[in-house]
Amino acid sequence: MFNLIPFNKKNELTSREDFFNQVFDQFFREDFFAPFTTTGSSFHVDLKETNDSYMIKADLPGIQKGDITIHFENDYLTISAKRNDETEIKDGNYLRRERRFGEFSRSFYIRNVRDENIDAEFTDGVLTITLPKRENNATINKTIPIR
Repeated sequence: MFNLIPFNKKNELTSREDFFNQVFDQFFREDFFAPFTTTGSSFHVDLKETNDSYMIKADLPGIQKGDITIHFENDYLTISAKRNDETEIKDGNYLRRERRFGEFSRSFYIRNVRDENIDAEFTDGVLTITLPKRENNATINKTIPIR
């Protein structure tokens, strides 16, 4: 069991040295833990910083605006959503039903945010949140409405 050799994506044997070199190279190139934290039940997010604000864009296709909750507390922005997709395809005597259900959330630590001016907009499956920067670091608790 201790002599197992990992396979690469093409199902070819790789040497242990090559495998560990790839792991360490990946660690320094990008977020090493991203594959472990982002699962199929999560969503993809872009976080951008400008001189006066932070902007988050989250892909939430197939989710209704009413099923999304945004909460800002203690410098953490949490985006939560519920999904309830149901597709029915009828072809002659054949009936196929596919359902996907789930709840998921992501949290981001963002300091120096003016909570009174946080803005959220949901258009065509993309949630855009703008968080204006502030100078002081007071504790903040606020739920952000989506327009």
